[in-house]
Amino acid sequence: MKNSADQALTMRRRGMKIGFLGLGTMGKPMAANLVKAGYRVRVWNRSPDSVSALVAQGAVAGATPRDTCADADVVISMLSDDAATRAVMMDAGGLEAMKPGAIHINMATISVACAVDLEQCHREKGVRYVSAPVLGRVNVAEAGQLNILTAGESATLRDVQPVFDILGQRTWTFGDRPEQANAVKLAVNTMIASAISAMGEGIALSQGYGIAKADFIDLITSTLFAAPVYKGYGAAIAENRYEPAGFKLSLGLKDVRLTMEAAENVRVPLPIASVLRDNHLDSLAHGEGHWDWAALARVSTRRAAQA
Repeated sequence: MKNSADQALTMRRRGMKIGFLGLGTMGKPMAANLVKAGYRVRVWNRSPDSVSALVAQGAVAGATPRDTCADADVVISMLSDDAATRAVMMDAGGLEAMKPGAIHINMATISVACAVDLEQCHREKGVRYVSAPVLGRVNVAEAGQLNILTAGESATLRDVQPVFDILGQRTWTFGDRPEQANAVKLAVNTMIASAISAMGEGIALSQGYGIAKADFIDLITSTLFAAPVYKGYGAAIAENRYEPAGFKLSLGLKDVRLTMEAAENVRVPLPIASVLRDNHLDSLAHGEGHWDWAALARVSTRRAAQA
């Protein structure tokens, strides 16, 4: 009985055509999981290597964003920022190629303003649009255990829930306006930056009294701060492990800036975010923008002449 149900589910998945745009650090494992689940997936990426890897697993290569979006029932984009999203969906004709009634799931971290503009453009084209940024690093994406933050029209979210079930362990819904999910994601990312900076300050203080960095990190991640963000980034900090970057520090600066922009729009003061922006700029000034976000902790130790 179970085999029959599984076969029926696989057949339904094969009937849905998915276009996937952006096969970076996060997008590649996400697209791979959809292929493994039996979906028909056409993929596009600026660099061809990731496309070839997905094709070897069963995906179909899209020649252009327009080609990838044409005839797709669902288009998923996982692009780096506002500019990349607009370039692919608007300038390169991705949205124009989508058929009426199709769904675009934007899973990238973009600005609130961009989400509002995209939703309007999709509505004018007759294409449904939802935001679904994710929480989790590449190992979490590979395991299909992301937390997915969603917002959009409720019926549309129900239609794509089976896709979310493949990509994540839980789907969190935050409203019927797509930008609401993006606001939540920006708030969370700024809290992550705060955690990394706080660890850096704690390390600098304890090192000033001769305490080894690894011992301090072991203490806090085993007791009061035994949470994924502290454990994951803390381990990288303790081991000076900043390459390869799971999430580049330069992208962290982008997200803090977008958070401050979103906060200004609704008159919310974020004084800590201003400090975080300057800490990121300090890191970039020292050539660390390509390193993992964990390198943000170096700002405090460098200022204390410990780095």
